Amino acid sequence: MLKLHQLFLRTFSLIFLLMLLVLSITIYFWSKHIYLDQIEKNLSQNIDSLSFSFTNLDNVKYIVKTFKAKTGNRITIIDENGVVIADSDKNIKRMENHSNRYEIIHAKYNGYGKKIRFSHTLDQELLYVAKKIVIDDKIYYIRLADYTYKIQDNFTELVYQLIGFIALFLGGFFIVTYYLSLKIKDETNSILDYLIQMSHKRPKQELYSDFCEEFSKITRLLNKVASKLSKKEKQKAKQNAKLKLANRQKDEIISAISHEFKNPIAIITGYAETILNDRDLPEKMQEKFLNKIYSNGNKMSQIIDKLRLTLKLEEGKQSIMTSECSLYSILNEIIPDLKEKYTQRDINILGEDIIIKVDETLFSMALTNLIENALKYSEDEVVVKITPSTISVIDKGIGIDEEEIKKINQKFYRVSQNGWNNSLGLGLFIVHSILKLHNFELKISSKIHEGSEFTINY
Repeated sequence: MLKLHQLFLRTFSLIFLLMLLVLSITIYFWSKHIYLDQIEKNLSQNIDSLSFSFTNLDNVKYIVKTFKAKTGNRITIIDENGVVIADSDKNIKRMENHSNRYEIIHAKYNGYGKKIRFSHTLDQELLYVAKKIVIDDKIYYIRLADYTYKIQDNFTELVYQLIGFIALFLGGFFIVTYYLSLKIKDETNSILDYLIQMSHKRPKQELYSDFCEEFSKITRLLNKVASKLSKKEKQKAKQNAKLKLANRQKDEIISAISHEFKNPIAIITGYAETILNDRDLPEKMQEKFLNKIYSNGNKMSQIIDKLRLTLKLEEGKQSIMTSECSLYSILNEIIPDLKEKYTQRDINILGEDIIIKVDETLFSMALTNLIENALKYSEDEVVVKITPSTISVIDKGIGIDEEEIKKINQKFYRVSQNGWNNSLGLGLFIVHSILKLHNFELKISSKIHEGSEFTINY
């Protein structure tokens, strides 16, 4: 299949050759007709001029010879009966009767006659023009003739000049068209290259064309399409990134849930198997093992409750029932359970007790999460500081990076740097959601290896 510029160039080349051929033929016959008409008019004018010279036939031979010398035309004087009485080129005694000549017959009836005919006398083709005149009350015919080879030579030169001029004009037009086709080739190639870049989703730069309005419109539309495709690709990339993040979070959640349930399940399975296999196990030992099974069962239940609470908080379905509560009272409920779990750690309360209006169960859960995180990720004492407008949980642990602090309230987000692993990643999400229900604000201040401070503003 031909390219656009090749099709354009070949089509114009064919049209150019056809036009040149048709114009050459047309000009040839048109010019020949005009040229012959002009020669005929010249011969007719010469006949008219010559007819005034004939007042009698006394000096006819002299007049014929003189006129031949001046014009170069062959002159023949013929009487009414067709007898040649004078001729500029041949001996009249050797010439046959001309009464049956076409131009003589026409001149006899119309006054003028003309004919192109081959002369056997001169062995040449001639254009004959004849006129009827009256001398001394007798009819005569003056006939002038010119050799057609002279007409042909002059005409051929004229035609060559005309065809040469037209060919020069068309040639110039062809050159312009050729360069025009090259420009079209460049424009189409640039558009094709741009489309190839678009197909590979990597347009290097915007397409521009000032060649013509159509190409300009095409390039503008292509730029718009490329811009839209680029935006869609960016949106697609963002969506893919979100999907990858969601998949990664899903894997992390599954891993975290597996990790959270693996320990209590292993303990429950181990102790239960021991009790089943050893029927002679002392009663106190059985009781201890059953307590372990019970506590780990409760732990699994708490994990499930935490997941359910997370879903409720996320969907906004968790309602609160507030009442006036003592912070000391809430802390005295929380701290003994945490000390039992972290036997070697100290939790100190600073500040005077205050009364706040909260949902005691949910707020206790939020404080428990904050204090337990502090115990997990520090080795020194944990301080709970109370002021009239805030309560802070302060530790001197590993700390959290500033970039992580911006993300730490997200669901299932876990900080892994520097050993921070917030189990399911639900603790601070739950804290943040519970405080949001109470219109409280959580502020986090932390530095790596310098500890953290979680402050609740109420």
